[in-house]
Amino acid sequence: MDINNRKKIIFDFDGTIVDTLDLLVDIYNKIYNKYKCLPVDINDKEELKKLKSQEILKKYKISFLKIPFLLMRIRRELKKRISEVRIYNDIGLVLKELKNRGFDLYILTSNSKENVDIFLRNNELLDILEFIYSSSNVFGKDRSIKKFLKSLNINKEDCIYIGDETSDIEAMKRINLPIIAVSWGFNSKDALIKLEPYKVVENPKELLNL
Repeated sequence: MDINNRKKIIFDFDGTIVDTLDLLVDIYNKIYNKYKCLPVDINDKEELKKLKSQEILKKYKISFLKIPFLLMRIRRELKKRISEVRIYNDIGLVLKELKNRGFDLYILTSNSKENVDIFLRNNELLDILEFIYSSSNVFGKDRSIKKFLKSLNINKEDCIYIGDETSDIEAMKRINLPIIAVSWGFNSKDALIKLEPYKVVENPKELLNL
């Protein structure tokens, strides 16, 4: 697949641009009981990275009905702790370089737009983004992408997606949108490779070579 003519890059946020896994687990472990779910042992993090999203939900007894309420609460708690969120090494420099090379950069996230705005502003990255699209449809990212593209009148053929989860790959394949998967996020390299994305990269600077 030739992606050389695709000038719009859509980034996931959590796990792709910022490292929030430990923080999200900590927040979840403080509220799980209210939603009758099971706690997460942070020592199981590497094992969790091998699992698909649906397998994680089953493991911790998180039903689809609970997801919107959990997500809303987690977003709210994350806002209080946004100063603890850390950007992955070199990703800020990579974003700026991609912008300098003429790419239009977007973010599609299940996090709140407010949280993303605060983080990007604090890290002097807000001005290089064209648009931030927030959707609570965690397992319907393909539908979210369609709505996002339609709202901005963007052709799918001009875009490539960059994300860190197996669910990202599955969603992009459903709409035939090429995805570069990053191995520093929520899912392991092996789990990502199994689903055959366009490419898997192991550090942010590799994105510049693509």
